[in-house]
Amino acid sequence: MSKTYAANTSSWTEKEIRQQPACWLQSLKNIDSLRGAIDAFLVPLLQNQALKIVLTGAGTSAFIGDMIAPWLARHTGNNVVAIPTTDLVSNPADYLYADQPTLLVSFARSGNSPESVAAVDLANQIVRNCHHLVITCNEAGSLYQSATESDNALALLMPAQTHDRGFAMTSSITTMMVSCLAVFAADVINSRTFNDVAARSEQIIDSQGDFSEMIFGDLPFKRIVYLGSGGLQGVAREAALKVLELTAGKLAAFYDSPTGFRHGPKSLVDKETLVVVLVSNHPYTRQYDLDLLAELRREQQAMRVVAISATTSPEIDAGPSILLPASRDFLDIEQAFCFLIYAQIFALTESIKAGITPDTPSASGTVNRVVQGVVIHPWKG
Repeated sequence: MSKTYAANTSSWTEKEIRQQPACWLQSLKNIDSLRGAIDAFLVPLLQNQALKIVLTGAGTSAFIGDMIAPWLARHTGNNVVAIPTTDLVSNPADYLYADQPTLLVSFARSGNSPESVAAVDLANQIVRNCHHLVITCNEAGSLYQSATESDNALALLMPAQTHDRGFAMTSSITTMMVSCLAVFAADVINSRTFNDVAARSEQIIDSQGDFSEMIFGDLPFKRIVYLGSGGLQGVAREAALKVLELTAGKLAAFYDSPTGFRHGPKSLVDKETLVVVLVSNHPYTRQYDLDLLAELRREQQAMRVVAISATTSPEIDAGPSILLPASRDFLDIEQAFCFLIYAQIFALTESIKAGITPDTPSASGTVNRVVQGVVIHPWKG
């Protein structure tokens, strides 16, 4: 039996993990009520076939774009790309073009990160036909305030409780993520269809009790690797960051795609490594995930290789696995929310296991809830 650790039930981090399904549905209902204003802003922009939609943010907020841009581009037929504000600010000429009509979709928990504010300013400075959709959790943040005062912007405010007070973003990232999906793909992601995702995620949270049980077993892992294909690679990236943040780097974390992992990164796997494969629900992509899963187990180089999947298979049954609670068939973009719940809970329990305070894991203060120390240099291009 796995060892258990006393859950830090008073932490904001735990509360914010648990509140997510309710926050998603609350935000989606709010979007329903704002649909007229959203469409009035977006429809004229989307009619321009030359429009580039840039999903942006810093850190975890940037990973929203990684997770949803591939699916949104395919589903809507629009030119949707994910570019972090940290890249936009340092190399604006690589991404922002004067004659390219652009809709900058900014994700921000606080809306006060220097790069997030600067990215909006740079876009306005460089792009002649530029508009902004700000999706944020903080009504008092600079991004929200400036968007409400601009004639080329629309601001969507998430439920107040998603302005996470814990260091790591949890309910903020997933609520902004589902809200953006609902804005651009309401035919698939809306307050009605997403009830199934919320219910399944609630079941996952309930199945973990007081969050004291170690999800992947109580073994002396020194490093963890998350693997996912397509948009699920973005989930793997966010999952890895959560571990790094909440353990203050004591548990090293990496991410890749199952197919990319063979090309060098696989070298890091040793007897102190936990590998987690986020198995796609797409029948074609799933084959590649299961191939690598079987390969890693066959080689027996890792301490443990765990699959998380909606359905079973011989490759999954051959070793440790987590099956999502039964539900309808989910698209990977929906399944991503379930995978994120597991990743957040794992990072929290590892934080507690390491004797770290989850809400303030960086005792040295070298990293902060809102990044500090960034100097924004004027653009003179």
